[in-house]
Amino acid sequence: MTVPDIDPRLLRSFAAVAEDLHFTRAAARLYVAQQALSRDIRRLERELGCALFVRTTRQVSLTPDGERLLPYARRVLDAHAALATAFADPAARPLLVDLNTDGMAAARVLARARELAPECELMARFESGLTWAAAEVLAGRLDVSFGRAAGLDPGVLARLSVRPVRYEPMAVLLRDDHSLAGCEVVALGDLAGETVYAGAGNARTLEWTDLAARLFDSWNIVLAPPAPLAVGVAEFQRVMEKNGHPVLTVVDFPPLPRTVVRPLVRPVPLSPLLMVWRTGADHPGLDALRAAVDEFAAGEGWMARPSGSWLPDTDASLMRHHS
Repeated sequence: MTVPDIDPRLLRSFAAVAEDLHFTRAAARLYVAQQALSRDIRRLERELGCALFVRTTRQVSLTPDGERLLPYARRVLDAHAALATAFADPAARPLLVDLNTDGMAAARVLARARELAPECELMARFESGLTWAAAEVLAGRLDVSFGRAAGLDPGVLARLSVRPVRYEPMAVLLRDDHSLAGCEVVALGDLAGETVYAGAGNARTLEWTDLAARLFDSWNIVLAPPAPLAVGVAEFQRVMEKNGHPVLTVVDFPPLPRTVVRPLVRPVPLSPLLMVWRTGADHPGLDALRAAVDEFAAGEGWMARPSGSWLPDTDASLMRHHS
């Protein structure tokens, strides 16, 4: 026998009559007409294939099948109420926030948002690349991420809302024995002919590799060939020490042992950092993140673009967007 897919409303009607043993009082308690209540009970009896109540002109009582159904109905209704409660308040659900890498601008935004919305649980994730994280956001496995949104597939970007966060000046991560390590800043022209790693081969960071390729093409910098993703700080440092390639990054990148971070200049290349989330998503944590972004933009000039800086037109256009 196939178990029917029972509408919880029918079980609610049944439980009210079973508790009151009176159709009129049960209908009043449920704020429905007695005829509608009787119709629900008849439908439930048809779906279950059994009589649930014995009705006489003087009283209503449960049949043995009605007695058997009542505890099941109560458990289903309790679970249904718990489900409704859990999703009634968006703040009760943790908001999963992908920072890409810890210790940089997105981490500061998250820390401030936690101060602005202490009632919310904002949980950090580190997915290392907006290409990957954007797909996770659309699949519901992440709520928010940060990165270069202009590098996303147009079909993906069309389903996301964005908030510009910062024009991040780019930098280069060098081994401390590199010939340019002693410079306070590194001109792009000084990297001409150098092989620089920018995530080629990492399917999670296609947007970053694309930005690097656009930059390198103008200054004759060689994009390091595809390589397996180095997972973890220790493994990343080991690979860097082995191949010696400088690494394209941003000025806030936390330096590793035996490395230095040097800002790039002449011109200053920019990494456009945006906050992205699924269009239509609603959570007070999102409001707090957007407020934190606006605070940093106003207080620290994150959205002030340096004069003469380098940024592709597609990125510049999206950085003027405001969801």
